[in-house]
Amino acid sequence: MEAEDCGPFALDPADDYPDYVYPCALKVAARPGSVGVVIGGSGQGEAILANKVKGVRAAHYYGGHEEIITLSRQHNNANVLSLGARFMDGVQAKRALDLFIETGFEGGRHQRRIDKIAKLEQEN
Repeated sequence: MEAEDCGPFALDPADDYPDYVYPCALKVAARPGSVGVVIGGSGQGEAILANKVKGVRAAHYYGGHEEIITLSRQHNNANVLSLGARFMDGVQAKRALDLFIETGFEGGRHQRRIDKIAKLEQEN
């Protein structure tokens, strides 16, 4: 798996997450079958922004039941994971990322739903 870091590469309190999340989401949307991970304080704004890009299905995770990560992949074919760094440590974040990458899409009835989402995206 080829990885590409969309930054930032140093902490700057003046940074705005749209400047980094949007390029990541565009890259994922342009490469079917690829996945991305974005990280923010809560992860919420990052997920909202990523989901503005046609073809992106971002799941938000900030700790708690890990099943939400696997279900987001199995049922929703999520292709971006948005992590809330204020609510988890590095070990939890790595575990979440590993689960996200290792879990596949189940297809079946879930594919029908993903197809409906894609159709709605085309209408907007």
